[in-house]
Amino acid sequence: MSRRPRKKTFSEIPTPATIESFTHDGRGVAHVNGKAVFIDEALPGEQVEFIYTDSRKDFAEGKVVNLITRAENRVQAPCPHYGVCGGCSFQHVHVDAQIQIKQDLLCEQFKRIGKVDIPPLWEPLVGEHWGYRRKARMGVKYVAKKDRVLVGFRERRNPFLAEINSCAVMHPLVGTRLVELGEMIKSLTIRDKIPQIEVAIGDEKCVLAVRVLEPPTAEDKEKMREFAHAHDISLCLQSKGPDTITPLDGEPTVMLTYELPDHGIEFKFRPAMFTQVNYGINRQMINRVLDIMALTKDDKVLDLFCGLGNFTLPLAKYAGHVVGIEGDLPLVNHAKENARHNNIENVDFFAADLTQDISQMPWANAHYNKIMLDPSRAGASEILHHFKRWQPETIVYVSCNPSTLARDAGILVNELGYTLVTAGVMDMFPHTGHVESMALFTKTQ
Repeated sequence: MSRRPRKKTFSEIPTPATIESFTHDGRGVAHVNGKAVFIDEALPGEQVEFIYTDSRKDFAEGKVVNLITRAENRVQAPCPHYGVCGGCSFQHVHVDAQIQIKQDLLCEQFKRIGKVDIPPLWEPLVGEHWGYRRKARMGVKYVAKKDRVLVGFRERRNPFLAEINSCAVMHPLVGTRLVELGEMIKSLTIRDKIPQIEVAIGDEKCVLAVRVLEPPTAEDKEKMREFAHAHDISLCLQSKGPDTITPLDGEPTVMLTYELPDHGIEFKFRPAMFTQVNYGINRQMINRVLDIMALTKDDKVLDLFCGLGNFTLPLAKYAGHVVGIEGDLPLVNHAKENARHNNIENVDFFAADLTQDISQMPWANAHYNKIMLDPSRAGASEILHHFKRWQPETIVYVSCNPSTLARDAGILVNELGYTLVTAGVMDMFPHTGHVESMALFTKTQ
């Protein structure tokens, strides 16, 4: 008979500590008896008392119970659920300090991992700090003891769903309606058969794709329909993978959209497709890319990891020709649809796994003088060595992981003969530890 592992217990007696530095995910670092301790909600320079929440051979974790001295950039977290919900880790830090911390982290990663000189930095791209998030996967859990359905995110460093009533970083169309959404789900016969909801909000419409482990009854569907109509959203069912997302019986299929008004482009996308969560920062990011690439009709551009064409189509507005490459075939097909929707003809899209050998593919043997890439958190190290064949004069690299950007910068600078000209961060995810950044490389003369 298997037994549940015992939960570690630690002394509740507070331990004093001086916070020396900061981790990328918003924890203060102290050393106690020679061991590093990562302490939630502690800031560099502060004197605190903490209790241990975990201890391992090489490090320990803790949380602040008494704040003896305060850092200048400490603020009162406005969200009542902060510290319990794991969705945010930076709310106790002033927003200006948050972005400075992320910029410092990017520089530190360039130096330590990439072994490259720190370039002059762009001004950070910043925008709205609240209600910015338009894409999310929220957990759902029926808690019988409380006779309540929880909707939201997991607790900090805990697998359980946090008991929250609202989410300040989510778009208010959803973030202010978590309780009503939970109440509606509680009224269903399948209330304990719904593990998650995929949230997708476009410029004008909102879709909630409800993952169902069992089919809802006709009465369930009617309750869901009434909720959707009352709150002006589209509510869909998802029985298995993303391709099974379908509207309720008799309801229209909603195609979401977002615009790039500066460039006269409108994107269409389905709920489960990847899009940037923060439209304001996305628009600023695209404008910066276009400014630094300074495109003319003589330019042939390669856009790697192109998704549904978020960069590809605006690039094509100003370049002679653009080729977009993406590993997800449905996204490639949708990118083609978006090009047709916007009457953009000087663009081609191809599906390819960019972690594999692409040397025999026709598009890979063409010439490109400028390259744009926006890879996943894993980075782009496998494809970078193909740059020897292309020899682009300009490379713009957008990253959601400063560690892999720094690693790849090391490859471009130290192995392939490029110069890291400038770089900077973008506040795509305020109040969280996520760091979005961009770097410009040019061929060393």
